[in-house]
Amino acid sequence: MRLGTMALAAAATGQYCHWRQNHINKGNCATASCNGSKTAFFGQQVGSAYSPGLWIGGQGAHDRCRRSVVSVSLLTEVAKESTLQTVESSKADPRTVVSVILGGGAGTRLFPLTKRRAKPAVPIGGAYRLIDVPMSNCINSGINKVYILTQFNSASLNRHLARAYNFGNGVNFGDGFVEVLAATQRPGEMGKNWFQGTADAVRQFAWLFEDAKNKDVDDILILSGDHLYRMDYMDFVQKHRDSGADITISSIPIDDSRASDFGLMKIDDKGQVLYFSEKPKGGDLKAMVVDTTVLGLSPEDAKKKPYIASMGAYVFKKEILLNLLRWRFPTANDFGSEIIPASAKEYFVKAYLFNDYWEDIGTIKSFFDANLALTAQPPKFSFYDARKPIYTSPRNVPPTKVDNCKIVDSIVSHGCFLQNCSVEHSIIGIRSRIGSDVSLKDAVMLGADYYETDAEVASLLAEGRVPIGIGQNTKIRNCIIDKNARIGRNVTINNSENIKEADRTEDGFYIRSGITIIIKNSTIKDGLVI
Repeated sequence: MRLGTMALAAAATGQYCHWRQNHINKGNCATASCNGSKTAFFGQQVGSAYSPGLWIGGQGAHDRCRRSVVSVSLLTEVAKESTLQTVESSKADPRTVVSVILGGGAGTRLFPLTKRRAKPAVPIGGAYRLIDVPMSNCINSGINKVYILTQFNSASLNRHLARAYNFGNGVNFGDGFVEVLAATQRPGEMGKNWFQGTADAVRQFAWLFEDAKNKDVDDILILSGDHLYRMDYMDFVQKHRDSGADITISSIPIDDSRASDFGLMKIDDKGQVLYFSEKPKGGDLKAMVVDTTVLGLSPEDAKKKPYIASMGAYVFKKEILLNLLRWRFPTANDFGSEIIPASAKEYFVKAYLFNDYWEDIGTIKSFFDANLALTAQPPKFSFYDARKPIYTSPRNVPPTKVDNCKIVDSIVSHGCFLQNCSVEHSIIGIRSRIGSDVSLKDAVMLGADYYETDAEVASLLAEGRVPIGIGQNTKIRNCIIDKNARIGRNVTINNSENIKEADRTEDGFYIRSGITIIIKNSTIKDGLVI
């Protein structure tokens, strides 16, 4: 058996038990016995922590035996003496896991939303940012050691992290930390390079995993900062440890209609990853069909979803990751396309099934669709979960004020002013201001960073200028409105000509995948038709 599973032969007693070490096999398994009273209790939990006298897992491992114990017992009788034989599986301690959240690249597919911000800093759901998703998953999973790697347009991301996840806002990290690791240059020729990819970014800061504050870390969790999902990372880590895998990949089951859009994995009947195929089609796609029941999917769902795709979330044994980055693949820059596929040929790589909502917010279309999907009844993903909340930056803004409006299948964030308008199937972000006779449908409005006072609004209108928000009698369809946008009166935005791509920076907007995007801080003049 691997570390984390021991066979213990013991006589259970209410008295003090004297443990006797019987066998140690290179840190992989151990058995021990307990001598005391001859009274035994079938199925009784031995204890909540390992006895200091029981040494398992190799040298130094008993220092980390701060793990609760789950016991499965069976009673046998040997030579007129009852003996309790117990199989124990150690529960993974979140303190032995460090999480690394990747801040993403240039975010060209999300442009212009990433023109002045990193991908994880892109607002979502009216009041949140994408980085809040993995951060909240870590907090809800009990993981309190978190690094965030950043490089592109990181100012707004750094500002949000400082406001949302500091020690004074009610989110307590105990003896843990949240640290932003920005790309930096170092001594030497190679030190002049910025992050070349996901693996290279982690490699440049790999020395931190050997730092004193990470001495108890056994596993490293690699996450993306631009996905939408709710996940218990410690269940992911537990499955990784129970299997004894060197690397475990979180995967989602998918059907035929979407399979060609993903990198797929081929697994054996025990869930071990054999090889990968990037966006296969035709015969290559059919070759990637797997029996997803081996990962826990029901037979009915397995028939509907016969493929598995990587979510871009990985658990590595710490020593394995350091070896891969430094020695085995020292020039590999990316996890998904280089290190993970190559490792499957040499290491024990396991698939972990995540059969729940997950969306990669990597394009304007996926961002738009994922936001509007939040308005469904019931939604596939919801921010309204009191047991596992999604945290974000605290804001001191008043409740939203609604005056004679029609609001259908929409989400309106706090601090908004809506006056005699119609909002249908839309997301209205924080501090939004919508004037009278405005009609919004299929729109994602990201809100504003600040208010303009009534006096300032009146002054701007008197000067023929446009205040922040949406002016009177404006009609908007199929549109993303970035923060602090100023949309005038009698404007029409509906892309009636069904243009798929357009760059109209001088007019304050872009069109991507047929969706109109109003640029942050831009002004759309009165009467303009888009």
